[in-house]
Amino acid sequence: MKMEADGVRDDSALRPSGQGDKAVVFADLTGSTKLFESQGNTIATQVVTRCTQMLGKHFTMSGGRVVKFLGDGLLVLFDQSEEAVEAASHTRDVLYECNMEHIDSMNTPLGLKVGIEYGAVIEQRGDCYGDAVNVAARLGDRAESNEILLGESLYTRLSESKRMLCTGIDRIAIRGKTGLFKVWRFDWRHTAETTITGPLDLLNERLGMASTQRADIDVNGRRIQLLPAHGALVIGRSESCGLVIDDRRVSRRHARIEWVGGQCTLTDFSTNGTWVKFGREAELVILKRDNCVLHGQGMIGLGAAPGDFTSATFSFQIVNDEE
Repeated sequence: MKMEADGVRDDSALRPSGQGDKAVVFADLTGSTKLFESQGNTIATQVVTRCTQMLGKHFTMSGGRVVKFLGDGLLVLFDQSEEAVEAASHTRDVLYECNMEHIDSMNTPLGLKVGIEYGAVIEQRGDCYGDAVNVAARLGDRAESNEILLGESLYTRLSESKRMLCTGIDRIAIRGKTGLFKVWRFDWRHTAETTITGPLDLLNERLGMASTQRADIDVNGRRIQLLPAHGALVIGRSESCGLVIDDRRVSRRHARIEWVGGQCTLTDFSTNGTWVKFGREAELVILKRDNCVLHGQGMIGLGAAPGDFTSATFSFQIVNDEE
Protein backbone atom coordinates (compact mmCIF):
# COMPACT_ATOMS: atom_id res chain seq x y z
CA MET A 1 0.00 0.00 0.00
CA LYS A 2 1.36 3.41 -0.94
CA MET A 3 1.31 6.16 1.74
CA GLU A 4 1.50 9.86 1.03
CA ALA A 5 3.87 12.12 3.03
CA ASP A 6 1.15 13.13 5.48
CA GLY A 7 0.23 9.52 6.21
CA VAL A 8 -2.97 9.48 4.13
CA ARG A 9 -3.44 6.31 2.11
CA ASP A 10 -3.24 6.64 -1.68
CA ASP A 11 -6.05 4.38 -2.95
CA SER A 12 -4.76 4.57 -6.52
CA ALA A 13 -2.20 1.98 -5.44
CA LEU A 14 -5.07 -0.48 -5.07
CA ARG A 15 -6.06 -0.08 -8.75
CA PRO A 16 -3.86 -1.72 -11.44
CA SER A 17 -4.02 1.30 -13.71
CA GLY A 18 -6.59 3.52 -12.00
CA GLN A 19 -8.68 6.09 -13.76
CA GLY A 20 -7.76 8.50 -16.51
CA ASP A 21 -8.48 9.69 -20.03
CA LYS A 22 -7.56 7.15 -22.67
CA ALA A 23 -8.09 6.36 -26.33
CA VAL A 24 -10.05 3.10 -26.40
CA VAL A 25 -9.63 0.74 -29.37
CA PHE A 26 -11.94 -2.19 -30.10
CA ALA A 27 -10.65 -4.32 -32.99
CA ASP A 28 -12.54 -7.37 -34.27
CA LEU A 29 -11.60 -9.79 -37.02
CA THR A 30 -14.10 -10.25 -39.85
CA GLY A 31 -14.45 -13.36 -41.95
CA SER A 32 -13.81 -15.71 -39.04
CA THR A 33 -17.27 -17.29 -39.30
CA LYS A 34 -16.63 -18.40 -42.89
CA LEU A 35 -13.19 -19.54 -41.81
CA PHE A 36 -14.65 -21.85 -39.17
CA GLU A 37 -17.25 -23.14 -41.65
CA SER A 38 -14.72 -23.91 -44.36
CA GLN A 39 -11.71 -25.04 -42.32
CA GLY A 40 -13.13 -26.51 -39.14
CA ASN A 41 -12.56 -25.57 -35.52
CA THR A 42 -8.94 -26.68 -35.15
CA ILE A 43 -7.41 -24.84 -38.11
CA ALA A 44 -9.66 -21.80 -37.77
CA THR A 45 -8.85 -21.43 -34.07
CA GLN A 46 -5.13 -21.57 -34.82
CA VAL A 47 -5.42 -18.91 -37.52
CA VAL A 48 -7.61 -16.57 -35.45
CA THR A 49 -5.35 -16.95 -32.41
CA ARG A 50 -2.28 -16.26 -34.51
CA CYS A 51 -3.85 -13.13 -36.01
CA THR A 52 -5.07 -11.69 -32.70
CA GLN A 53 -1.65 -12.32 -31.12
CA MET A 54 0.06 -10.55 -34.02
CA LEU A 55 -2.37 -7.63 -33.69
CA GLY A 56 -1.78 -7.47 -29.95
CA LYS A 57 1.98 -7.34 -30.47
CA HIS A 58 1.53 -4.63 -33.10
CA PHE A 59 -0.62 -2.45 -30.81
CA THR A 60 1.83 -2.92 -27.93
CA MET A 61 4.82 -1.95 -30.06
CA SER A 62 2.85 1.10 -31.23
CA GLY A 63 2.46 2.42 -27.67
CA GLY A 64 -0.79 0.76 -26.65
CA ARG A 65 -1.64 -1.65 -23.88
CA VAL A 66 -3.81 -4.71 -24.54
CA VAL A 67 -6.42 -4.94 -21.79
CA LYS A 68 -7.92 -8.21 -22.94
CA PHE A 69 -8.50 -10.49 -25.91
CA LEU A 70 -12.11 -11.04 -26.96
CA GLY A 71 -12.20 -14.28 -28.93
CA ASP A 72 -11.54 -12.94 -32.42
CA GLY A 73 -10.83 -9.40 -31.24
CA LEU A 74 -9.07 -7.31 -28.63
CA LEU A 75 -9.45 -4.22 -26.45
CA VAL A 76 -6.51 -1.81 -26.32
CA LEU A 77 -5.85 1.46 -24.48
CA PHE A 78 -3.64 4.32 -25.66
CA ASP A 79 -2.63 7.49 -23.85
CA GLN A 80 -2.71 9.52 -27.06
CA SER A 81 -5.42 9.72 -29.73
CA GLU A 82 -2.92 10.11 -32.57
CA GLU A 83 -1.05 6.96 -31.51
CA ALA A 84 -4.28 4.96 -31.40
CA VAL A 85 -5.39 6.00 -34.88
CA GLU A 86 -1.93 5.56 -36.39
CA ALA A 87 -1.61 2.08 -34.90
CA ALA A 88 -5.07 1.10 -36.14
CA SER A 89 -4.30 2.39 -39.62
CA HIS A 90 -1.34 0.00 -39.91
CA THR A 91 -3.23 -3.12 -38.84
CA ARG A 92 -3.93 -4.04 -42.45
CA ASP A 93 -0.19 -4.67 -42.85
CA VAL A 94 -0.38 -7.12 -39.95
CA LEU A 95 -3.42 -8.84 -41.45
CA TYR A 96 -1.74 -9.00 -44.85
CA GLU A 97 1.15 -10.91 -43.31
CA CYS A 98 -1.23 -13.19 -41.43
CA ASN A 99 -3.36 -13.85 -44.51
CA MET A 100 -0.32 -14.59 -46.63
CA GLU A 101 0.58 -17.40 -44.25
CA HIS A 102 -2.72 -19.16 -44.95
CA ILE A 103 -4.35 -17.74 -48.06
CA ASP A 104 -3.01 -20.42 -50.45
CA SER A 105 -4.58 -23.24 -48.50
CA MET A 106 -7.90 -21.72 -47.42
CA ASN A 107 -8.64 -18.73 -49.65
CA THR A 108 -10.60 -17.06 -46.87
CA PRO A 109 -8.70 -13.89 -45.96
CA LEU A 110 -9.57 -12.19 -42.71
CA GLY A 111 -10.41 -8.50 -42.37
CA LEU A 112 -10.67 -6.15 -39.42
CA LYS A 113 -13.18 -3.62 -38.16
CA VAL A 114 -12.16 -1.02 -35.59
CA GLY A 115 -13.92 1.43 -33.28
CA ILE A 116 -12.00 4.13 -31.38
CA GLU A 117 -13.13 6.76 -28.87
CA TYR A 118 -11.42 8.97 -26.26
CA GLY A 119 -12.57 9.69 -22.74
CA ALA A 120 -12.47 8.81 -19.05
CA VAL A 121 -11.75 5.13 -18.38
CA ILE A 122 -11.81 3.17 -15.13
CA GLU A 123 -9.62 0.06 -15.09
CA GLN A 124 -10.45 -2.70 -12.66
CA ARG A 125 -9.62 -6.41 -12.41
CA GLY A 126 -8.30 -6.79 -15.93
CA ASP A 127 -11.14 -4.89 -17.57
CA CYS A 128 -12.11 -1.26 -18.17
CA TYR A 129 -15.32 0.74 -18.04
CA GLY A 130 -16.69 4.13 -19.00
CA ASP A 131 -18.53 6.00 -21.73
CA ALA A 132 -15.51 5.92 -24.06
CA VAL A 133 -15.40 2.12 -23.75
CA ASN A 134 -19.10 1.81 -24.54
CA VAL A 135 -18.87 4.14 -27.54
CA ALA A 136 -15.76 2.44 -28.94
CA ALA A 137 -17.46 -0.96 -28.63
CA ARG A 138 -20.57 0.37 -30.39
CA LEU A 139 -18.45 1.82 -33.19
CA GLY A 140 -16.60 -1.46 -33.56
CA ASP A 141 -19.91 -3.30 -33.90
CA ARG A 142 -21.18 -0.81 -36.47
CA ALA A 143 -18.01 -0.76 -38.61
CA GLU A 144 -17.80 -2.77 -41.81
CA SER A 145 -14.91 -5.06 -42.63
CA ASN A 146 -11.64 -3.11 -43.06
CA GLU A 147 -13.21 0.06 -41.70
CA ILE A 148 -12.13 2.34 -38.83
CA LEU A 149 -14.84 4.40 -37.13
CA LEU A 150 -14.00 7.22 -34.71
CA GLY A 151 -16.05 8.92 -32.02
CA GLU A 152 -16.27 12.69 -32.02
CA SER A 153 -14.29 13.14 -28.79
CA LEU A 154 -11.35 11.36 -30.36
CA TYR A 155 -11.78 13.10 -33.72
CA THR A 156 -11.55 16.55 -32.14
CA ARG A 157 -8.17 15.63 -30.61
CA LEU A 158 -6.56 14.67 -33.90
CA SER A 159 -4.19 16.90 -35.83
CA GLU A 160 -5.45 18.72 -38.92
CA SER A 161 -3.57 16.31 -41.19
CA LYS A 162 -5.33 13.34 -39.57
CA ARG A 163 -8.74 15.02 -39.62
CA MET A 164 -8.37 15.54 -43.37
CA LEU A 165 -8.35 11.76 -43.70
CA CYS A 166 -11.72 11.47 -41.94
CA THR A 167 -15.23 11.60 -43.35
CA GLY A 168 -18.29 12.33 -41.21
CA ILE A 169 -20.76 9.58 -42.05
CA ASP A 170 -23.57 9.31 -39.52
CA ARG A 171 -25.01 9.94 -36.09
CA ILE A 172 -25.73 6.90 -33.96
CA ALA A 173 -27.51 6.10 -30.72
CA ILE A 174 -25.45 4.67 -27.86
CA ARG A 175 -27.14 2.31 -25.43
CA GLY A 176 -27.65 3.99 -22.06
CA LYS A 177 -27.01 7.51 -23.40
CA THR A 178 -29.39 10.14 -24.71
CA GLY A 179 -29.07 11.86 -28.05
CA LEU A 180 -27.17 10.93 -31.19
CA PHE A 181 -23.39 10.88 -31.57
CA LYS A 182 -21.37 11.92 -34.60
CA VAL A 183 -19.31 9.19 -36.27
CA TRP A 184 -16.23 9.62 -38.45
CA ARG A 185 -14.64 7.16 -40.86
CA PHE A 186 -10.83 7.19 -41.07
CA ASP A 187 -9.19 6.36 -44.38
CA TRP A 188 -6.47 3.98 -43.20
CA ARG A 189 -5.31 3.08 -46.71
CA HIS A 190 -3.14 6.20 -46.98
CA THR A 191 -0.56 4.65 -44.67
CA ALA A 192 0.33 1.88 -47.11
CA GLU A 193 0.77 4.15 -50.09
CA THR A 194 2.86 7.02 -51.29
CA THR A 195 0.23 9.73 -51.55
CA ILE A 196 0.84 12.32 -54.23
CA THR A 197 0.47 15.77 -52.73
CA GLY A 198 2.46 17.78 -55.24
CA PRO A 199 2.57 18.38 -59.01
CA LEU A 200 2.92 15.22 -61.08
CA ASP A 201 4.88 16.91 -63.86
CA LEU A 202 8.13 16.75 -61.89
CA LEU A 203 7.53 13.13 -60.90
CA ASN A 204 6.87 12.19 -64.52
CA GLU A 205 10.09 13.88 -65.61
CA ARG A 206 12.16 12.08 -62.97
CA LEU A 207 10.67 8.61 -63.39
CA GLY A 208 10.27 8.69 -67.17
CA MET A 209 7.49 7.42 -69.41
CA ALA A 210 8.94 3.99 -70.23
CA SER A 211 6.52 2.10 -67.96
CA THR A 212 4.22 -0.38 -69.70
CA GLN A 213 1.49 0.55 -67.22
CA ARG A 214 0.06 4.01 -66.82
CA ALA A 215 -3.17 5.93 -66.46
CA ASP A 216 -3.54 8.92 -68.79
CA ILE A 217 -5.82 11.50 -67.18
CA ASP A 218 -7.06 14.61 -68.96
CA VAL A 219 -8.50 17.42 -66.84
CA ASN A 220 -9.65 20.36 -68.98
CA GLY A 221 -6.73 19.94 -71.36
CA ARG A 222 -4.17 19.25 -68.65
CA ARG A 223 -2.70 15.78 -69.17
CA ILE A 224 -1.49 13.72 -66.23
CA GLN A 225 0.27 10.38 -66.52
CA LEU A 226 0.02 8.22 -63.40
CA LEU A 227 2.58 5.39 -63.20
CA PRO A 228 2.61 2.55 -60.62
CA ALA A 229 5.80 4.04 -59.11
CA HIS A 230 4.00 7.31 -58.37
CA GLY A 231 1.81 5.83 -55.67
CA ALA A 232 -1.76 7.08 -55.21
CA LEU A 233 -3.21 10.22 -56.76
CA VAL A 234 -5.63 11.80 -54.29
CA ILE A 235 -8.32 14.01 -55.82
CA GLY A 236 -10.38 16.61 -53.97
CA ARG A 237 -10.97 20.24 -53.02
CA SER A 238 -8.18 20.35 -50.45
CA GLU A 239 -4.97 22.09 -51.49
CA SER A 240 -3.06 19.09 -50.10
CA CYS A 241 -4.46 16.79 -52.82
CA GLY A 242 -2.40 15.80 -55.83
CA LEU A 243 -5.24 16.85 -58.14
CA VAL A 244 -7.21 19.81 -56.80
CA ILE A 245 -10.79 20.20 -58.10
CA ASP A 246 -12.53 23.42 -57.05
CA ASP A 247 -16.20 22.44 -57.04
CA ARG A 248 -18.69 22.58 -54.17
CA ARG A 249 -19.92 19.04 -54.90
CA VAL A 250 -16.40 17.66 -54.56
CA SER A 251 -15.28 16.59 -51.08
CA ARG A 252 -12.04 17.87 -49.59
CA ARG A 253 -10.63 14.37 -50.05
CA HIS A 254 -12.96 12.90 -52.65
CA ALA A 255 -11.32 9.94 -54.40
CA ARG A 256 -8.07 8.16 -55.11
CA ILE A 257 -6.58 6.53 -58.21
CA GLU A 258 -3.71 4.06 -57.78
CA TRP A 259 -2.08 0.97 -59.24
CA VAL A 260 -2.60 -2.12 -57.07
CA GLY A 261 -1.48 -5.58 -58.11
CA GLY A 262 -1.16 -4.60 -61.76
CA GLN A 263 -4.61 -2.99 -61.91
CA CYS A 264 -5.58 0.68 -61.82
CA THR A 265 -8.22 1.20 -59.14
CA LEU A 266 -10.49 4.13 -58.33
CA THR A 267 -11.66 4.48 -54.73
CA ASP A 268 -14.36 6.88 -53.58
CA PHE A 269 -14.57 8.17 -50.02
CA SER A 270 -16.72 11.24 -50.64
CA THR A 271 -20.09 12.52 -49.52
CA ASN A 272 -21.71 12.86 -52.98
CA GLY A 273 -20.15 9.87 -54.74
CA THR A 274 -18.16 9.26 -57.93
CA TRP A 275 -19.54 8.23 -61.34
CA VAL A 276 -17.61 6.24 -63.97
CA LYS A 277 -18.57 5.80 -67.63
CA PHE A 278 -16.55 3.20 -69.54
CA GLY A 279 -16.10 3.78 -73.26
CA ARG A 280 -19.38 3.81 -75.15
CA GLU A 281 -21.27 1.88 -72.50
CA ALA A 282 -24.53 3.57 -71.56
CA GLU A 283 -24.59 2.25 -67.99
CA LEU A 284 -22.76 4.22 -65.31
CA VAL A 285 -20.85 2.74 -62.38
CA ILE A 286 -21.73 4.66 -59.22
CA LEU A 287 -19.25 4.52 -56.35
CA LYS A 288 -20.16 5.59 -52.84
CA ARG A 289 -17.32 4.77 -50.48
CA ASP A 290 -16.45 1.86 -52.74
CA ASN A 291 -13.94 1.11 -55.50
CA CYS A 292 -13.69 -0.29 -59.00
CA VAL A 293 -10.99 -1.25 -61.49
CA LEU A 294 -10.45 1.24 -64.33
CA HIS A 295 -9.90 -0.23 -67.78
CA GLY A 296 -9.94 0.99 -71.34
CA GLN A 297 -11.04 4.58 -71.51
CA GLY A 298 -13.90 6.62 -70.16
CA MET A 299 -15.09 9.52 -68.06
CA ILE A 300 -15.16 10.14 -64.31
CA GLY A 301 -17.60 12.53 -62.65
CA LEU A 302 -17.02 13.80 -59.11
CA GLY A 303 -20.18 14.51 -57.13
CA ALA A 304 -22.40 14.14 -60.22
CA ALA A 305 -22.70 12.05 -63.38
CA PRO A 306 -20.38 12.85 -66.31
CA GLY A 307 -23.44 13.67 -68.44
CA ASP A 308 -24.09 16.73 -66.27
CA PHE A 309 -22.19 19.49 -68.06
CA THR A 310 -21.87 21.42 -64.79
CA SER A 311 -20.14 18.54 -62.98
CA ALA A 312 -16.41 18.18 -62.29
CA THR A 313 -15.57 15.67 -65.02
CA PHE A 314 -12.34 14.33 -66.49
CA SER A 315 -11.38 11.58 -68.91
CA PHE A 316 -9.04 8.62 -68.44
CA GLN A 317 -7.31 6.00 -70.54
CA ILE A 318 -5.60 2.97 -69.05
CA VAL A 319 -2.47 1.63 -70.76
CA ASN A 320 -1.59 -1.81 -69.43
CA ASP A 321 0.72 -3.68 -71.78
CA GLU A 322 1.43 -6.29 -69.11
CA GLU A 323 -2.04 -7.79 -69.51
